[in-house]
Amino acid sequence: MLSLLLHGRRSRELHQWRNLIYSPLSNLLLLPQNPFTSATASDPTPEEDDNERKRKTFTTLYLINSLGLTPKLAESISSKANFDEKRNPDSVLKLLRSYGFTDPQISTIISAYPRFLVENPEKTLRAKLHLLKLNGASSSEITEVVSKVPKILGRRGHVSNITGYFDYVKDILRDDHDSVKQTNRTRNVSVLRELGVPHKLLLNLLISKAKPVCGKERFEESVKKIVEMGFDPTSKKFVNALYVFYELSEKTIEQKVGVYKKLGFTADEVWATFKKWPYLLKYSERKITQTFETLRGCGLTEEEVRVIVKKYPECVGTSEEKIVGSVETFVKLGFSGEEALMIIKRHPQCIGLASDTVKSKAEFLVKEMGWALKDVASTPIVLGCSLEKFILPRCNVIRALISKGLIGEMPAISSALTSPKQRFLKYFVEKHEEVSPELISIFTGDRVYVA
Repeated sequence: MLSLLLHGRRSRELHQWRNLIYSPLSNLLLLPQNPFTSATASDPTPEEDDNERKRKTFTTLYLINSLGLTPKLAESISSKANFDEKRNPDSVLKLLRSYGFTDPQISTIISAYPRFLVENPEKTLRAKLHLLKLNGASSSEITEVVSKVPKILGRRGHVSNITGYFDYVKDILRDDHDSVKQTNRTRNVSVLRELGVPHKLLLNLLISKAKPVCGKERFEESVKKIVEMGFDPTSKKFVNALYVFYELSEKTIEQKVGVYKKLGFTADEVWATFKKWPYLLKYSERKITQTFETLRGCGLTEEEVRVIVKKYPECVGTSEEKIVGSVETFVKLGFSGEEALMIIKRHPQCIGLASDTVKSKAEFLVKEMGWALKDVASTPIVLGCSLEKFILPRCNVIRALISKGLIGEMPAISSALTSPKQRFLKYFVEKHEEVSPELISIFTGDRVYVA
């Protein structure tokens, strides 16, 4: 009841907001148009940035020296959890080693759950490992199972929840082919393993509340359907499709297909979109129609909405707040109403991107690189790229070329940021043989670009 009340209140707020902002669409231009002139209250100070960099550097060196991780992996972990003293992480490593985990196994666990390095190991790890021991697990079983599926230690909630989870994992890792006491579960797991479904996906199936691998007739029917539809057993889509066919009756599936047909899809289009994202059929008729109405309320035509759903069917599950909030974010950054819609039409994955990350990317591309907002709007895929790992390396190469006078003007944003890596290197690095070693160093981050 509370959720319905909150939804109703939020819907009224969004309706009022739409009346103010979207009617007509050009009124979007009345929102602030100069977003790059001042820092917000939440922007980090230079001192905070410097401290964060120092913590990441300390963490990276610690992981390299303590576990022998590669610099790349250590840097990746430090971006998710970092520290400036080694007492806590030392305790974590000591605890895991005391249970017989090798350094490679510990590396696997820490890579999956970097937060262990900064949390109290007595609360997060020792109690869980001790419980597994009490439950009868041997040291070799614990190290084998946990290192292959670190998710066991990452489970939140009461520690007793992990014992059943642990037993499920053992069922997967154990060879049950010759067992004369096979249950439906072990038999079905064997079928999926023979099809090529990887361990990590089997685990998700086993711990699901729906228990799609515990039945017999329904399981066989569901697997037969998704295999006939051509789903790749090694992909997550295969498992998602199994959930859908297992949980929904044929009548319900027909009704869901009918909802999309009412919205202008053909049956073939529905199933083609389902193959892209099987959860397309899990939502209620109300949720499906609401998403279509929200997108139309943003100024898109019915045909444009259908195209967006075909390209990015995940948007069906996106909340009304996120859809409207995305358009609002683009407009506040200075994009016109038409440009905001262009962004969504060309790259629907931009729906739901965090406003602060969109702002930081747009600010860099416009303020630092000099591209116009309309250039960004025409190539919106760049807003979904990592600023640190993708945009900066390429842009630093471009800025170095301009500063050296090797290119006269800023290239098109599509050439710089959407071309494949090898094509980019060919035209912006290898072409300039006299400085290509320096440009490679800038591109890989081995050398810092200084403007």
